[in-house]
Amino acid sequence: MILLRYLYVLALVVWLGGMVVAGGVAAPSIFAVLQEWNPVEGRVLAGRVFGEVLQRLYWLGYASAAVMFVALTLHRLLGARPIRYGVRATILASMVALTLVADYNVGHANIFLSLTVIGGLALAFWEARE
Repeated sequence: MILLRYLYVLALVVWLGGMVVAGGVAAPSIFAVLQEWNPVEGRVLAGRVFGEVLQRLYWLGYASAAVMFVALTLHRLLGARPIRYGVRATILASMVALTLVADYNVGHANIFLSLTVIGGLALAFWEARE
Protein backbone atom coordinates (compact mmCIF):
# COMPACT_ATOMS: atom_id res chain seq x y z
CA MET A 1 0.00 0.00 0.00
CA ILE A 2 2.89 2.33 0.68
CA LEU A 3 4.01 1.89 -2.95
CA LEU A 4 0.59 3.03 -4.20
CA ARG A 5 0.68 6.05 -1.95
CA TYR A 6 4.18 7.01 -3.13
CA LEU A 7 3.11 6.55 -6.74
CA TYR A 8 0.10 8.81 -6.12
CA VAL A 9 2.23 11.49 -4.45
CA LEU A 10 4.90 11.28 -7.16
CA ALA A 11 2.31 11.80 -9.91
CA LEU A 12 0.83 14.73 -7.97
CA VAL A 13 4.26 16.33 -7.51
CA VAL A 14 5.12 15.91 -11.20
CA TRP A 15 1.83 17.50 -12.29
CA LEU A 16 1.82 20.31 -9.75
CA GLY A 17 5.55 20.98 -10.15
CA GLY A 18 5.22 21.09 -13.92
CA MET A 19 2.51 23.73 -13.70
CA VAL A 20 4.49 25.85 -11.25
CA VAL A 21 7.70 25.65 -13.29
CA ALA A 22 5.91 26.37 -16.57
CA GLY A 23 4.09 29.40 -15.21
CA GLY A 24 6.72 30.74 -12.86
CA VAL A 25 9.98 30.00 -14.66
CA ALA A 26 9.50 29.01 -18.29
CA ALA A 27 6.93 31.60 -19.40
CA PRO A 28 8.71 34.69 -18.05
CA SER A 29 12.06 33.47 -19.37
CA ILE A 30 10.76 32.61 -22.84
CA PHE A 31 8.95 35.91 -23.24
CA ALA A 32 11.85 38.00 -21.88
CA VAL A 33 14.51 36.41 -24.08
CA LEU A 34 12.51 36.37 -27.31
CA GLN A 35 11.17 39.90 -26.88
CA GLU A 36 14.68 41.16 -26.23
CA TRP A 37 15.90 39.39 -29.37
CA ASN A 38 13.17 40.87 -31.58
CA PRO A 39 10.65 43.24 -29.98
CA VAL A 40 8.12 42.94 -32.82
CA GLU A 41 8.13 39.24 -33.66
CA GLY A 42 9.55 37.98 -30.37
CA ARG A 43 6.24 38.14 -28.52
CA VAL A 44 4.47 36.13 -31.21
CA LEU A 45 7.24 33.55 -31.29
CA ALA A 46 7.28 33.37 -27.49
CA GLY A 47 3.54 32.74 -27.52
CA ARG A 48 3.99 29.88 -29.96
CA VAL A 49 6.85 28.38 -27.92
CA PHE A 50 4.95 28.62 -24.66
CA GLY A 51 1.85 27.23 -26.35
CA GLU A 52 3.87 24.13 -27.19
CA VAL A 53 5.11 23.96 -23.58
CA LEU A 54 1.49 24.10 -22.41
CA GLN A 55 0.44 21.33 -24.79
CA ARG A 56 3.11 19.05 -23.33
CA LEU A 57 2.12 20.10 -19.83
CA TYR A 58 -1.51 19.18 -20.53
CA TRP A 59 -0.50 15.69 -21.65
CA LEU A 60 1.71 15.36 -18.58
CA GLY A 61 -1.29 16.33 -16.47
CA TYR A 62 -3.55 13.77 -18.13
CA ALA A 63 -0.98 11.01 -17.58
CA SER A 64 -0.40 12.07 -13.98
CA ALA A 65 -4.14 12.15 -13.32
CA ALA A 66 -4.52 8.63 -14.69
CA VAL A 67 -1.71 7.36 -12.46
CA MET A 68 -3.19 9.17 -9.45
CA PHE A 69 -6.68 7.81 -10.04
CA VAL A 70 -5.48 4.23 -10.55
CA ALA A 71 -3.23 4.37 -7.47
CA LEU A 72 -5.97 5.90 -5.31
CA THR A 73 -8.56 3.38 -6.49
CA LEU A 74 -6.25 0.38 -6.07
CA HIS A 75 -5.39 1.60 -2.59
CA ARG A 76 -9.10 1.73 -1.84
CA LEU A 77 -9.78 -1.75 -3.24
CA LEU A 78 -6.72 -3.59 -1.91
CA GLY A 79 -6.08 -1.97 1.43
CA ALA A 80 -7.51 0.41 3.93
CA ARG A 81 -9.91 2.84 2.34
CA PRO A 82 -8.26 6.25 1.92
CA ILE A 83 -9.85 8.97 4.03
CA ARG A 84 -12.53 10.79 2.02
CA TYR A 85 -11.88 8.86 -1.18
CA GLY A 86 -14.89 10.45 -2.88
CA VAL A 87 -13.74 13.98 -2.13
CA ARG A 88 -10.24 13.25 -3.40
CA ALA A 89 -11.57 11.64 -6.57
CA THR A 90 -13.87 14.63 -7.11
CA ILE A 91 -10.99 17.10 -6.71
CA LEU A 92 -8.91 15.02 -9.12
CA ALA A 93 -11.75 14.89 -11.66
CA SER A 94 -12.18 18.66 -11.30
CA MET A 95 -8.48 19.17 -11.98
CA VAL A 96 -8.72 17.07 -15.14
CA ALA A 97 -11.83 18.95 -16.26
CA LEU A 98 -10.12 22.32 -15.68
CA THR A 99 -7.08 21.14 -17.62
CA LEU A 100 -9.31 20.05 -20.50
CA VAL A 101 -11.05 23.43 -20.52
CA ALA A 102 -7.67 25.21 -20.44
CA ASP A 103 -6.49 23.03 -23.31
CA TYR A 104 -9.37 24.12 -25.53
CA ASN A 105 -9.88 27.69 -24.23
CA VAL A 106 -6.47 29.26 -24.75
CA GLY A 107 -7.58 32.80 -23.96
CA HIS A 108 -8.35 31.98 -20.35
CA ALA A 109 -5.94 29.08 -19.80
CA ASN A 110 -4.10 30.88 -16.99
CA ILE A 111 -7.30 31.11 -14.91
CA PHE A 112 -8.15 27.44 -15.34
CA LEU A 113 -4.57 26.33 -14.66
CA SER A 114 -4.50 28.49 -11.51
CA LEU A 115 -7.61 26.67 -10.29
CA THR A 116 -5.94 23.37 -11.14
CA VAL A 117 -2.94 24.37 -9.01
CA ILE A 118 -5.29 25.14 -6.12
CA GLY A 119 -6.80 21.67 -6.45
CA GLY A 120 -3.33 20.13 -6.55
CA LEU A 121 -2.32 22.04 -3.43
CA ALA A 122 -5.46 20.80 -1.68
CA LEU A 123 -4.54 17.20 -2.53
CA ALA A 124 -0.93 17.77 -1.44
CA PHE A 125 -2.12 19.22 1.87
CA TRP A 126 -4.36 16.21 2.31
CA GLU A 127 -1.45 13.83 1.79
CA ALA A 128 0.73 15.78 4.22
CA ARG A 129 -1.94 15.49 6.91
CA GLU A 130 -2.52 11.78 6.47
